[in-house]
Amino acid sequence: MLTERMATALNGQVNVELQSAYQYLAMSAFFESTDLKGFAHWMRIQYQEERAHALKIYDFIHDRDGEVTLLPLAAPATKWDSPTATFEAALEYERQNSSKIDDLCNLAMAEKDHASLAFLQWFVSEQVEEEAVANDLLQRLKMVADSNAGLFMMDQELAGRPMPPEIGGA
Repeated sequence: MLTERMATALNGQVNVELQSAYQYLAMSAFFESTDLKGFAHWMRIQYQEERAHALKIYDFIHDRDGEVTLLPLAAPATKWDSPTATFEAALEYERQNSSKIDDLCNLAMAEKDHASLAFLQWFVSEQVEEEAVANDLLQRLKMVADSNAGLFMMDQELAGRPMPPEIGGA
């Protein structure tokens, strides 16, 4: 059974994951509007991953006899100056999410909630990957700079991103 503090914190993380999903969906819409369909595809998959993360926590709360309390979402940002600026924002969101996962782990340790701590380890590993991928794409965008050919090549590459198994991919 979850302590009240842990349940409240996990509900907060459901909100963080859904807010992140909402932001990635806005980024996908931005890239669609700028005719970067591959970037839009990549962001839409990020949206679906974040939704899956929220549901994973949602299910865990229920599995531990906690009560899920959904919180309001804020309107996401909808415009960026460039693809590079968009990925800078995405990396910052991932870093903030990592910090919140760390806070949850610290709380689980303080509450001596070994089940929650074990559960959260998946998210710790996931955030390392999320930050690394976002940073890699950001650095590549910085190398491309103002090259339309480079941006076109990245767009083509990102269009091939497969759907991960946890959200319905093969």
